Amino acid sequence: MSDTGDGRQWFAFLESNTTGTGRQFCAAAAARGMRPVLLARDPGRYPYAAEDGIETVVLDTGDFDAVREACEHLAAGAGLAGIASSSEYFVASAARAAAKLGLPAADGDAVARCRRKDAQRDLLAAAGVPSPAYRSVGEVAEAVAAAREIGCPVVLKPVSGSGSVGVKLCRDEDETRQWADRLLSRAADERGTPVPRRLLVEAAVDGPEFSVETFDTDVVTVVGKHLGPEPYFVETGHDVPATAPEDMRAALADTAVRALAALGLGWGAAHTELRWSAAGPVVIEVNPRLAGGMIPAAVKAATGRDLVDAVIARACGGPLPAPGPAAGHAAVRFLMAPGAGRVTAVGGLDEAAAGPGVVLAHAATAAGRTVGITHSFLDRLGCAVAAGRDAEEAARRATAAVRLIRIEMRAAEWDEGGGGR
Repeated sequence: MSDTGDGRQWFAFLESNTTGTGRQFCAAAAARGMRPVLLARDPGRYPYAAEDGIETVVLDTGDFDAVREACEHLAAGAGLAGIASSSEYFVASAARAAAKLGLPAADGDAVARCRRKDAQRDLLAAAGVPSPAYRSVGEVAEAVAAAREIGCPVVLKPVSGSGSVGVKLCRDEDETRQWADRLLSRAADERGTPVPRRLLVEAAVDGPEFSVETFDTDVVTVVGKHLGPEPYFVETGHDVPATAPEDMRAALADTAVRALAALGLGWGAAHTELRWSAAGPVVIEVNPRLAGGMIPAAVKAATGRDLVDAVIARACGGPLPAPGPAAGHAAVRFLMAPGAGRVTAVGGLDEAAAGPGVVLAHAATAAGRTVGITHSFLDRLGCAVAAGRDAEEAARRATAAVRLIRIEMRAAEWDEGGGGR
């Protein structure tokens, strides 16, 4: 593949997320007069690519040299305007590939350090950014010793991961031992990519959870999060903006900006998750990418800021989009899997999309796929985003819409270490 055939430059996407934003990224690139091309190990993982006629290049996306060569090949033809990824696992490689070709990009090394949660913790601690007490460990006995030193309950998580995969609250040393053994026994993540034999043991932080959405060093909004039941941390909804006092939102925003500076970030989009503890804001995690979970759609509806288009603009050196109409408030609500099974039918999307204030209704699964309870983002089978005059109206509309989405399933066995959507 060397020429678009119509004079348009390519815009390369290195893999994609699976919950909707990847499709929007491609649409934004096309709307700016470029031709999106998806570089992927298995393009079939992203049904929107075939549905929308997105060009694809199959390659080992874990091999940076192969990625660079594919991008050089595109650049040698009609030209390559930019490189980006909507998947957290590939944002560092996308940035490094763009830099190699002289295209606009974040600091790929800073992004890679941020992606390693143990390295991120070290940098935040060194800069004095409020963070939980933590230890990075590589053995089960070390995890138990860390939990004893920090004091239970503790949170265990892989040092590389996304979407709450493998994250669990452990209330005592026995739970810590069992979950550490499970995490350290994993050879690969949910994408089949090898993972480091390392995990974080962190002090549990009580208090409501938020995220701060930034672009460059500009705070766009503070988002309120809804979580499923402990001991897991699955996000079940978002409110934009968060229904929190102005001084609380300001403190959360200031802490997020300090975290970006400590990590050498501040180019393009970032998604910083925090909890409001008895002592104030505490950084749970900084993600050097645009938020997932349909937060960008809610941000656009509530604030008029199109962060998806802004990411594309920054990556190709184009002008940032002007703000559009803003409803003031928006909400995201997810349809959670009721149990393990094979999907037989998906329906109700048109009815959900037609609801008052609904800006998006989306199914994250399809007939024929197997789903199960993984206690991660994979358990979210659909979502609705709705706008409103206030937080209550937006939440009510999103909740009503998501209840109209129908996912019919037939019971099936589920292996938490294997199957998935």
